[in-house]
Amino acid sequence: MTLLLISLTLSCGPQSPPQTAAVPTPAAPPVAPQRAWLHTEHGVERSDPWYWMKDRNDPQVIAYLEAENAYTDQMTADSQPLRQALYDEMLGRIQEDDAGVPWQDGDYLYFWRTAEGQSYPLLCRRPADQPDAPDVVLLDENARAEGLDYYDLGTWAVSPDQTLLAVAEDTTGREIYTVRILDLETGTWRPDTLADASPSLVWANDSQTLFYTSMDDALRPYQLWRHELGQAQADDASLFSEPDERFWLHLERTRSDEFLLAVLGSSITSEVLVLDADEPQAMWTPIRPRRQGVEYEVSHHGDAFLLRTNACVDDAGIQGDCALNFKVESQPITGEADPTEWMAHRPSVMLEQLDAFADHLVITERTNGLLSLRIHDFATGDEHTVALPEAAYEIWSEANAVYDTSQFRFGYSSMVTPESVFDWNVETRTRALLKEQPVLGDYDRAAYTTSRLWAAAPDGVQVPVTVVHRTDVPLDGTAPMIMTGYGAYGVPYDPYFTVTRLPLLDRGVVFAIAHVRGGGDLGRGWYEDGKYLNKQNTFTDFIAVTEHLVAQGYAAPDRVAIYGGSAGGMLMGALANQRPELYAGIVAQVPFVDVVTTMMDETIPLTVIEWEEWGDPHDRTYFDAMLAYSPYDNVTAQDYPPMLITSGLNDPRVQYWEPTKWTARLRATGTGDSLLLLKTHMGAGHSGASGLYGYLEDRAFTWAFLLGCLGVRS
Repeated sequence: MTLLLISLTLSCGPQSPPQTAAVPTPAAPPVAPQRAWLHTEHGVERSDPWYWMKDRNDPQVIAYLEAENAYTDQMTADSQPLRQALYDEMLGRIQEDDAGVPWQDGDYLYFWRTAEGQSYPLLCRRPADQPDAPDVVLLDENARAEGLDYYDLGTWAVSPDQTLLAVAEDTTGREIYTVRILDLETGTWRPDTLADASPSLVWANDSQTLFYTSMDDALRPYQLWRHELGQAQADDASLFSEPDERFWLHLERTRSDEFLLAVLGSSITSEVLVLDADEPQAMWTPIRPRRQGVEYEVSHHGDAFLLRTNACVDDAGIQGDCALNFKVESQPITGEADPTEWMAHRPSVMLEQLDAFADHLVITERTNGLLSLRIHDFATGDEHTVALPEAAYEIWSEANAVYDTSQFRFGYSSMVTPESVFDWNVETRTRALLKEQPVLGDYDRAAYTTSRLWAAAPDGVQVPVTVVHRTDVPLDGTAPMIMTGYGAYGVPYDPYFTVTRLPLLDRGVVFAIAHVRGGGDLGRGWYEDGKYLNKQNTFTDFIAVTEHLVAQGYAAPDRVAIYGGSAGGMLMGALANQRPELYAGIVAQVPFVDVVTTMMDETIPLTVIEWEEWGDPHDRTYFDAMLAYSPYDNVTAQDYPPMLITSGLNDPRVQYWEPTKWTARLRATGTGDSLLLLKTHMGAGHSGASGLYGYLEDRAFTWAFLLGCLGVRS
């Protein structure tokens, strides 16, 4: 992609007003050297002259990334005033001195607190029976992150006797964690240090035994360990190693506190091992044997495990995965009787989650794209549904650590309603608002409108889309629009509120989420219709939504910009190749774009795990399907829209070389004079900069680029 050596006013980014004085000439973009490399698979040859970029120890790799960063800094220098304005507006909406709603766990109330000028929150607690007792800070993430370029608290777990706090911390973005243990009575860190761990921890009920997992060379959590306080990590007991590279291992604790669970899962198969939490030296045993294509999740109630599963059961036992949208089975803890069907499969309802309590079960389910909460009384069998007020929204289970309670705490938000926390009383069937996240700056939700629309895909399938805009924005085909989507792993993209979106809306931008196939927005079938050989549906769904919104007057035909990350970055890459003229600008964040090469290479972290999502290209059928849409392999000599591509040098999920190689190929192959930028975080991973202020800086940079593409200059 060439760049005309003229004034910066041609770049896709906020521009300074016209000047009579000479305008600095932009630098030529970096040129990545080409070294001949030919892939040959199934008799198909693919030239990959930037394959050498996989070697992070090659000085030319780092030099090239730094050159691209310098080029990006220069080409976006004139957007600094808008970036600063966006940053200030976003930060100005956030109440920095704030505290979350406390939740009870044992004898204490726990909560997070934030403070002005601090990037990270503080974990605090106070005695549950002493409401006037002073709060005690258990963990100050700011202190833990001091002097570090990156910090992530992957998980934390308080011991059952509530005297110890185990934390898993990552300081590189590589998602390799170190576990440390804090003595909450003395405030000192114990010498126990567990290196090369994953963020998955559970305590046994003796508060002296901690179970954790470690990772293999592919950064896959695969090995279960038992650590006894005071012993060296080298003396920890190795309890289980998962040999199948498709499976991840993570640990859970049942709400009843009676059992610990070791959950083994691939994209389409699962197995759960269980341990009595009172017997840490005992053997972990499977609740149900592993069967290919059969998934199950476990909750505990009374003398049975409740299994959310897609399996069918008959006299011969488990037979396949016919309950596409999942159902519930009850399996005796003793294993002496066969499981029974507790709630039947319903083809039109996706069973999302079970939350079991002593007297009731909360069932989260999805119908026609929207979530709902159904409450089941174990004693009477009576059921009722929690009423929710808006046409499109997001709900989730909040901290519900107490097993014997009549309250269920859930979170709620929509595109216009800030994050809110409610308690639902299952006996009185009443809802109590505990907190709505404050939005500073006289936020008036009535000034904004959100709606759920439907667009027809090329095959006639109706694709949902959620839209939000200021009420006073004319829907006459003149407004700028920013769209996003994801469409992978069966993950729904539920509409949620964020203050970072308000600067866009207040500048007259219409914002839309395309709920494309490959996600889980309309149930498991929606996911399967957008994966494997059906992946093209993800891309054509997004295109159909774009064209529908333009046709309905929500956006000007030449003023639609889009962004997406990771698998959503792949979506952006496919759209750039397939319909470049449709978009005024694209931001692809840590994009998975070199699909075929990555999926062919089993040495790359997480590749084998991904075969059940994208397919294994060693099979010619999947190879051909991937090759048809892989963004890197389908770059052609055509005009591309302005693009910003982001990457993380330490990213274990999408390796840095994918967006880097893609940028190099776009520069060498694409035509036209549109701006192409690559921005690499040299000390971070998949999630970009850590901490509140780093996140806001990244968001302001992205928004400024997209707004510039839409002609919004201030």
